[in-house]
Amino acid sequence: MNFKSLLITTSCVIICCQNLVFAQSSDNPNSIKTPETLLQPPYLNTGDTIAIVAPSGVLNNRTKEINESKRLLQSWGLNVMIGNNVYKQANHFAGTDYERTLDFQNALDNPNIKAIWCARGGYGTVRILDQLDYTEYKKNPKWIIGYSDITAIHNQLNNLGSESIHAMMCTSLTDDLSETDETIKSFKATLFGIVPNYEIPSSEYNKIGEASAPLVGGNLTLLHTMLGSKTSLNVSGNILFIEEVGEYKYHIDRMLYSLKRAGYFDDCKGLIVGDMSNIRKNTTSWGSSIEKLILDVLQEYDFPILFNFPAGHEQDNRALILGRTIKLTVDEESSSVIFHN
Repeated sequence: MNFKSLLITTSCVIICCQNLVFAQSSDNPNSIKTPETLLQPPYLNTGDTIAIVAPSGVLNNRTKEINESKRLLQSWGLNVMIGNNVYKQANHFAGTDYERTLDFQNALDNPNIKAIWCARGGYGTVRILDQLDYTEYKKNPKWIIGYSDITAIHNQLNNLGSESIHAMMCTSLTDDLSETDETIKSFKATLFGIVPNYEIPSSEYNKIGEASAPLVGGNLTLLHTMLGSKTSLNVSGNILFIEEVGEYKYHIDRMLYSLKRAGYFDDCKGLIVGDMSNIRKNTTSWGSSIEKLILDVLQEYDFPILFNFPAGHEQDNRALILGRTIKLTVDEESSSVIFHN
């Protein structure tokens, strides 16, 4: 082989290797692209059946809340099916990984079930994500409802191309239902197809602006947990919602920087910050508010930021349709979140 032939052959090999590397990088979970229009499960009607399952934490001594949840759904004209393993316990969890997966999978596969309501969060959903099969779900999509640890499933559904509902869970119910009146109203309305629209007082920390894009997100810890996996959330072109509970400010800062370094905010169209509840006190004071912390991390971005949205680990936990396009308007006097029909 002469020198010219050797040079051509070597160049071809280099180009092929570059193309292989590019092809492999395009399979990176963080580059997952979801459809512009996501699958929308049918809204519920009187007589439909909703399943209550427990994919996360144990429900010891929570029979009262489950029964109250069943009565609430029945008062709306719905039938209720409770998973066979809801009251099981395997250490921290509501049954073994297999038992929790089985209940969730049965509800996914049953065409007569029109919605799946998660009993509680805690921790455990991430342990069953890779065992779930959505083949039958895609044929008969249904609303999956929950928040906190259920963010892992919301992310998975978003990547699969389906909407879901970030809303109260069974353990959100209190003895006095009037304490969660707005939460329950927004949950019921969303289930039955009354698309939520919210107007809230503006915070002095808000970043003024408007945006129209799909809403994605959930619990900050779970978003951080999903990084680098096939259920990592694609925020590009979307409006992000976050909420958190029981964390130190320095850990919230760390998680936000991790998301930032992973490119989460590069093409983000807006940020809605829900409840940041029960922030723990470190021995060394952080020195600023949680709002200022978030603004400092995101200071170079020009998208609107809305603080104090009533969703998260508080009694006022308004329902959000994840994957649905919203119009976010952040003004000095008041701000609004309007969902498209």
